[in-house]
Amino acid sequence: MDHYGLLGIIPPVLTILLAFLTKDVVVSLFLGILSGALIVGGGNPFTALMNLSDLIANSLADGWNIRIFLFCALLGGLVGMLTKTGAAGSFGRWASSRLKNRRGGQLMTMLFGILIFIDDYFNSLSVGTVMRPICDKTKVSRAKLAYILDSTAGPVCILAPISSWVVTVMSIVRDAQGFEKLGITEFSFFIHAIPYNLYALTALLMVFIISITARDFGPMKESEQLAKTGVLFNEEKYGPVTGEVPENDVSRAKPIDMLFPIVVLIFSAIVFFPVTTWIGAIGDETPTFIAAMQSMTLSDAFNNTDSSVALCYAIIFTLFLTYIYYLVRGLMSLQESGEALRDGIKSMVPALVILAMAWSIGTIIKSPRADGGLGLGLYLSEVVKSGGFPIGLLPVVLFILSAIISFSTGTSWGTFGIMIPIAMPIVTGLAEGIGMAQTALVNAAMISIAAVLCGAVFGDHASPISDTTILSSTGASCPHLEHVATQMPYAIFIAVCCIAGFLAGGLAENLAICWIADLIIFVAGIIILPNIRSKQSNN
Repeated sequence: MDHYGLLGIIPPVLTILLAFLTKDVVVSLFLGILSGALIVGGGNPFTALMNLSDLIANSLADGWNIRIFLFCALLGGLVGMLTKTGAAGSFGRWASSRLKNRRGGQLMTMLFGILIFIDDYFNSLSVGTVMRPICDKTKVSRAKLAYILDSTAGPVCILAPISSWVVTVMSIVRDAQGFEKLGITEFSFFIHAIPYNLYALTALLMVFIISITARDFGPMKESEQLAKTGVLFNEEKYGPVTGEVPENDVSRAKPIDMLFPIVVLIFSAIVFFPVTTWIGAIGDETPTFIAAMQSMTLSDAFNNTDSSVALCYAIIFTLFLTYIYYLVRGLMSLQESGEALRDGIKSMVPALVILAMAWSIGTIIKSPRADGGLGLGLYLSEVVKSGGFPIGLLPVVLFILSAIISFSTGTSWGTFGIMIPIAMPIVTGLAEGIGMAQTALVNAAMISIAAVLCGAVFGDHASPISDTTILSSTGASCPHLEHVATQMPYAIFIAVCCIAGFLAGGLAENLAICWIADLIIFVAGIIILPNIRSKQSNN
């Protein structure tokens, strides 16, 4: 038998339960991995600990994984340099000099949040620091600023192909049991799955609509009405602000200093995606780089790329050019640049630990018994194929379960690591059980994994213990409880739209139906909810 049967469910279930109880996803993941190692090791704790050590080491020894690990760490270093130079502040002041009203302040905050897509922490703090004085001047409440920061942090990072979030997702998807049956690369899978990411896209749509129409509801409406009188946050009701983020000295920085590294990173990634494919194709039949280029179309080169190699090259080139650029511009000394790199990489350590743990638990869960794993994916595939669970209901179930885990733990990354290795073998097993065609199988996998991503991002967005939620209130200098109270109804409303979308789209196996259901609830809510609140206030 290639699996341990029902025993294989112990690590993910234990991890989920411990995450609920401890609110510490690292400890929960570690103990989940240890429980799996104990099962494989026949209950011998010494064997289990040695297996656990080998498991983590082997995860990091994998060529793909270590390049993604390096990409995330070096991305932190780039963020550290952007923070040290105050480049974001200079760009913000240049752009904000053209703002005259509340709508402009909110839309500019959203635009900055989309532009700074490489890291959610940097997004929340840097955009908050830049836009807070402008939003104060135009009488936008601190709660609204915090909401826009939070809604353009995780939701944007999960959509951008060169963010730390997405490379993490691609690495977990790539290693999940059953992914090889889809017949596509992890990069192509992610790109084609973007339209299924209902929560992130609807959240951004919500920010845009609320910013231009001012159709706020719930506690946010109260905060916005108070801000129009000059009271930007309700300290009496929610307590003091969570902190003031100090602004960097931006006297020497110019707007181009912010744009330069972002443009270089995007351009480098676009260039290296096909280039790495062409380099890898060089061989006996295509002995030169030119011959390799001529052997395939540009589209094939993009779709077949090893994204870990391309992204690793892109971040190294970007760091090198940005490093030289900032030194020449006099924005950093050699000592300051070293400190910026070190501080930026240090800020990524918690995320890197979660990433390593996610790889490890995914490996022990999915690997067959012969390879030292539990073979959970094989077991689940057998169970779901014989049990007749309707595949159309799977996306909405995955969304709700992922949302509960992420909300309780405050982390989307940990939820990715727990849920994707479970979801992929279930959806591929169900699809095989009903004889689903290849195209339909890929679509079913996309909507199911997108449901996991959406649930995880929603939970992270709404959770009061989420790092991004805390940093958004800090970046906006908003009382944390006010940010949580005002954002929660918005996040739940978008989640309800997503549930409708995943339910209808999953049953119909159609992306258009998915979005029609989502948008019907969204439009109805935008029309009805502000009026319900105003009637209650009048009473």
